[in-house]
Amino acid sequence: MTVEPFRNEPIETFQTEEARRAMREALRRVREEFGRHYPLYIGGEWVDTKERMVSLNPSAPSEVVGTTAKAGKAEAEAALEAAWKAFKTWKDWPQEDRSRLLLKAAALMRRRKRELEATLVYEVGKNWVEASADVAEAIDFIEYYARAALRYRYPAVEVVPYPGEDNESFYVPLGAGVVIAPWNFPVAIFTGMIMGPVAVGNTVIAKPAEDAVVVGAKVFEIFHEAGFPPGVVNFLPGVGEEVGAYLVEHPRTRFINFTGSLEVGLKIYEAAGRLAPGQTWFKRAYVETGGKDAIIVDETADFDLAAEGVVVSAYGFQGQKCSAASRLILTQGAYEPVLERVLKRAERLSMGPAEENPDLGPVVSAEQERKVLSYIEIGKNEGQLVLGGKRLEGEGYFIAPTVFTEVPPKARIAQEEIFGPVLSVIRVKDFAEALEVANDTPYGLTGGVYSRKREHLEWARREFHVGNLYFNRKITGALVGVQPFGGFKLSGTNAKTGALDYLRLFLEMKAVAERF
Repeated sequence: MTVEPFRNEPIETFQTEEARRAMREALRRVREEFGRHYPLYIGGEWVDTKERMVSLNPSAPSEVVGTTAKAGKAEAEAALEAAWKAFKTWKDWPQEDRSRLLLKAAALMRRRKRELEATLVYEVGKNWVEASADVAEAIDFIEYYARAALRYRYPAVEVVPYPGEDNESFYVPLGAGVVIAPWNFPVAIFTGMIMGPVAVGNTVIAKPAEDAVVVGAKVFEIFHEAGFPPGVVNFLPGVGEEVGAYLVEHPRTRFINFTGSLEVGLKIYEAAGRLAPGQTWFKRAYVETGGKDAIIVDETADFDLAAEGVVVSAYGFQGQKCSAASRLILTQGAYEPVLERVLKRAERLSMGPAEENPDLGPVVSAEQERKVLSYIEIGKNEGQLVLGGKRLEGEGYFIAPTVFTEVPPKARIAQEEIFGPVLSVIRVKDFAEALEVANDTPYGLTGGVYSRKREHLEWARREFHVGNLYFNRKITGALVGVQPFGGFKLSGTNAKTGALDYLRLFLEMKAVAERF
């Protein structure tokens, strides 16, 4: 099999009129589809149910983007049956054949790029560039895993020769597993969590987030067109506490791949550790559960560069990224100049309906709006509100970019994941205290340091305890194959997506010896 070397898919920044025209046309076409209904996808067939999942436009919640069928226990059973049936043959496909199928899916997704971006704009409130980055990352995952899977071809494992025997070790896939995906990257993370296990011979039942079922259905249209055999991938939108929990606890579920909140991740990890009646394996559970990410800026840093990186990291997609900067830790010499610059940049951010391509659109739902606003009220008693702190007028779920200063390191707004456009600024005396504060949360996903002092950068390289650490740049936007993504501590099980190691998680090694 001969393929070009992996290259990251370009992210469209819409600087040309041609690109803007194409996006406006895609938005028009997707809007014309508002209200369309999408079935489940089980065993290669589109399956409808009486109950519905309804997806709203967070910029204008009176608008229904679309509906999907709603899965229950009966559909979960059917999907598991289909997935295990498909596994019997999918596991034995030559790896080259599986990889070719993934490459076909990537090509189809690339052709529908603008449509998927426009759907993200309407369904979860991403501006155009954030939507483009989401779809580009999904294509990257498929392209990267298609190539990485070839590294696990038989025999793959080198063993030491032994006299008089033929010895070999090789990898085999696990079986049928469950993917439970988040709403904040409903193309990229959803696609990557599915295609990783599938690339190396597993089959998957995928439950999209309730707030992003329409774009999930469109991803499955691509998988269907690509020609995945019936049952290899199955689409099961439904309520997490119902169909998601049922699949997690099911004795026939071999592995669980989850991205979402710490609260739900802990429940899944606990449930996966219990042996269900009839279960004959230890379930593998991989969970990615968010962060409370900090950027440290010291007195030697380029203050303009730091302020720009902080604002992009804190407010990109309304702060609804597990990698978003929610804490800004400033040494004494950096505090006033950096804070002044951050406030000036944040004040200039535009807000509005996502289809108008503002800097900030809406948060994803009424539930998310309530959560963020409740934390803002908490913050008013813990720090000094110096910017934002309010819901904007209008139908959509718009919350102004918010900054709290003089926040104690142990304050709730400095310890708990808010997942919104809220930045807590913490003053420290020196870099040693900055590192101590940065590490003093239950999370360890991303972090950043702005400094010109090599000693500080190397100190942070060793002691800043996060899975993804960035120096003198923003802390969001990890690239597949370039910055394997996954956190420490309660940020998850460090299942590094976009890396060769990720595929190993969905394989087990078998050793065979024959004496002649």
